[in-house]
Amino acid sequence: MGVVNFTPDSFSGDGGFTTPQEALVHARRLIDEGADIIDIGGESTRPGAGDVTTAEERRRVLPVLEQLAAGALPVSVDTRKPGLMREAIAAGASMINDINALLEPGAMEAVAASDVAVCLMHKQGTPADMQLNPRYEDVVAEVLAFLSGRVEAVRAAGVAAERIVVDPGFGFGKTLEHNLEILRRLDRFAATGAAVLAGISRKAMLGAITGRRVGERVHASVAAALIAAQNGARILRVHDVAATRDALAVLKAVTGDGFQNDS
Repeated sequence: MGVVNFTPDSFSGDGGFTTPQEALVHARRLIDEGADIIDIGGESTRPGAGDVTTAEERRRVLPVLEQLAAGALPVSVDTRKPGLMREAIAAGASMINDINALLEPGAMEAVAASDVAVCLMHKQGTPADMQLNPRYEDVVAEVLAFLSGRVEAVRAAGVAAERIVVDPGFGFGKTLEHNLEILRRLDRFAATGAAVLAGISRKAMLGAITGRRVGERVHASVAAALIAAQNGARILRVHDVAATRDALAVLKAVTGDGFQNDS
């Protein structure tokens, strides 16, 4: 899953687009590098981020989506706003990627009324405060319990199991040790019955480990992606598509299976 952040304050350093055309050029580069899914976001959810209005998020996302949806590749829209979910689905989105796990009033209904896939993410707190003091007794057990509950609720609303993806939310209300423990035990999340998405690319946990600035974390990001794939991730949400695909090709050549594309 290649990331297209159409935001002026993306943590990853790859946003800053001023026009939909610039974002579209970036998306097509990721496709050329071998992305299987494109994930478009119009609101930064980095630690400390503020809210973006629906009108502004719509202005950023929909023109890019409308262009990409005409192609053969699935397009995901990263949003927590039910109104934009409905508009994105109508414009051809194949997946809704929601950091709020469809808890916003109206979000469940927007997805259940369609046939799109949905990614349900765990977070503790909000982007504005989630990294101030995250605490867990057992981070894997608590995140797994939350995601299992959300999968059950979404299925009860009529969403088929094969349409559901879960994301443990690396960096969303978690310390470095919390993130590492989730990565070590990522295979546990298969117990939800859903495919597992891992989004670790360029995140602060990698900077804490390596001392590298965000734009210098490609090697650490690829290493984390390989570990996630070996530990059960079926979708890898990344900024550096070509480097990640090359590393996965080597993994597959050595192990005989490795990461399998389910898109």
